[in-house]
Amino acid sequence: MRTRYSIIIPVYDRPDEMDELLSSLEKLSFRNFEVIIVEDGSQHTCEHVVNSYPDLSITYRVQQNQGPGVARNFGASLANGEWLVFLDSDTVIPSHYLNAINEFELLDQLDFFGGPDASLDNFTTLQKAIGYSMTSFLSTGGIRGGKRSLEKFKPRSFNMGIRRQTFSELGGFSNLRFGEDIDFSLRLANAKKAGSLILDAFVYHKRRSTFKQFFKQVYNSGIARVVLSDLHPGSLKIVHLLPLAFTTFHFFLFLLAVIDRRFAFLLTMYPLLFFATSLIENKSIKVAIVSVFSVYVQLFGYGLGMVNGLWHKYVRRKEISYAFRDTFYED
Repeated sequence: MRTRYSIIIPVYDRPDEMDELLSSLEKLSFRNFEVIIVEDGSQHTCEHVVNSYPDLSITYRVQQNQGPGVARNFGASLANGEWLVFLDSDTVIPSHYLNAINEFELLDQLDFFGGPDASLDNFTTLQKAIGYSMTSFLSTGGIRGGKRSLEKFKPRSFNMGIRRQTFSELGGFSNLRFGEDIDFSLRLANAKKAGSLILDAFVYHKRRSTFKQFFKQVYNSGIARVVLSDLHPGSLKIVHLLPLAFTTFHFFLFLLAVIDRRFAFLLTMYPLLFFATSLIENKSIKVAIVSVFSVYVQLFGYGLGMVNGLWHKYVRRKEISYAFRDTFYED
C-alpha cells in the first residue's frame, strides 16, 4: 500500500519538544503515514529521541544549518507519500488530525490545505497568551486560520499539507530564513492552485517561551512582509499594514497624552478590549492579563519590523539581504 501522508518536520535544538511531538504522532488513529525529521545543524540533536519511537516509521537526517525552508525541501526529497504534511517541531498533534484531513470531502479536489492552531490546557500562561495574540481576529485579522478573516486563507508551515506533484511543480520552499512559508503560499495562489482551510485539522502550537523570542519572531515577520512585497508585487494588503498603523497611532497618542492628560484614557481602550476578549476565550484572568502584553509585543514588534524593512527599501535604497542571513535561530 502506498504511503498516504509524509509528515515532514525541520528541527533545531529542540529534542524535548520533538519527544512530545512524536509521542502525539504515535497516538494518531489514522496509521498510513511516515515521519521525516531533518535536523538543521542543531547543537543538541534529537537522534536519541527518535530512536525511542521504534513503532513509528521515521526517516532521520542531519544537514548543515541552512534554514527551515531548505530543511523542508530536503525532507520532501526523501518522502514517499501522496501528500506532504509540514509541521513545526513545537506542535502537538491531536489523535484525530489525519482522520480530519483524510475525511475532508473536498480533499481529492485540492492541491494544498492548512489547519488552524490551538492551545492545550497544560501550556504555560505565556504560551496561551501568545497563542491568543497570534490567532485573535482583533490582533491578526484572522489571517492565520480562523473562521473570520480579512484576507483569503493562506496556509502556514506549522500546519500545511501539499500534494506531492504540486510541491514539485513549484520547486519547494525558497531559501528565505523567515517568511518562506508565506512566499510558498503566495506562489500557490499565483499558480491558481486549489486549497482550503480544514478547521478540524488543528494542531496544538506551543510557540515561543519568552517575550524576547516572541518579539524577534514577529519583528522578523514584519521585515519579511516588506521582502515579500518585492518578491510578489501586489501581495501587501491593508491587513498587513494594521500593526504598523497600530504602532504609529500609539506613538502619537502617547505624545498627545504627555501634552494633555485628557488623552491618557484613550491608551486604556485597547488593553481593556484585549483583556476582555482573551478572558472570554481562555477563561483565565492571569492569561488575559498576560495576553494584553503579548498583543502589544506582537503588534509593536511586527510594526517596528515593517518600519525597518521600509526604511531599508525606500530610504536607504538597499536590498534587505538579512532576510537570508545565517542567524535565523538566534534569540
